[in-house]
Amino acid sequence: MSWGSWAEVTGDGFDFDEIRYEKKYHEGLGGGIARVTVDKADKYNSMTLATVDEMFRAFYDANHDTSVGVIVVAGSGRNFGTGGDVEWEKWGLREAFYNRYPHNRLIRLSRKPVVAMVQGYCLGGHNHMAYICDFTIAADDAKFGQAGPKVSSPADGFFVPYLTKVVGAKKAREMWMMCRRYTAEQALEMGLVNKVVPRDELETAVDEWCEELLAVSPGCLEILKAAFDQEMDGYAELGVISSQFYPDWFDMPEGKEGGTAFVEKRPPRFWDIRHAEAESRRRFAADWDPTEAGG
Repeated sequence: MSWGSWAEVTGDGFDFDEIRYEKKYHEGLGGGIARVTVDKADKYNSMTLATVDEMFRAFYDANHDTSVGVIVVAGSGRNFGTGGDVEWEKWGLREAFYNRYPHNRLIRLSRKPVVAMVQGYCLGGHNHMAYICDFTIAADDAKFGQAGPKVSSPADGFFVPYLTKVVGAKKAREMWMMCRRYTAEQALEMGLVNKVVPRDELETAVDEWCEELLAVSPGCLEILKAAFDQEMDGYAELGVISSQFYPDWFDMPEGKEGGTAFVEKRPPRFWDIRHAEAESRRRFAADWDPTEAGG
């Protein structure tokens, strides 16, 4: 039994600029797999809203192709990816990126099991995309972690507490709040990935896992995936950023500072902003005349 060759999906609706969409079939088992690759290696496969738009079209097709049993998510070049394009996000588009139909939701709502094929950097949005996948196979050079607080790019909604289900509450908070990076072996130890293999064996390992999945009932896998994902339905898709707590975060000085500092290649000055705000409040309090309040 063997695999056929990858064939790129082309035609009307499949003219992609930021992803590569392919399918291949197993000659012995009869089923196939679809692979969605973020194809921006020169920018560490960073994502914009256009990337997610294209991923949506590919996922929609894969989920409605009855001959496809598994979807693989990958990144081109040396890295899986480093999350959202910070330069793009800087111009006020972060809210649209997270609130429209995030890449995580495509995976969570996928009817078919999704396997993340991870090499090199797997940071930020790519990290939580990988741990939301049903399975994650990593090369031994993979590095995992979050970076949001470093660039004042917060995240909320289901994919933050989802990590608690994967690695436990303490480790999840450590990863999200402290922005540490973890090797592939550390990720395996904490349950963040299923298997670690040498870099040159990564695609073969993913094929082997997909072969096992194709050997069982595809209908049962769809039911099981939905059953596992149903556990997360108690979490809101969107959370504190879009609620009453921080609705204006992306317009606030601190919310803009991280992206600005990244683009300008300098350390962010978060505490300068905090101190300036405190001084402004102090001056306001000193100048306030209660007898003039309310006219």
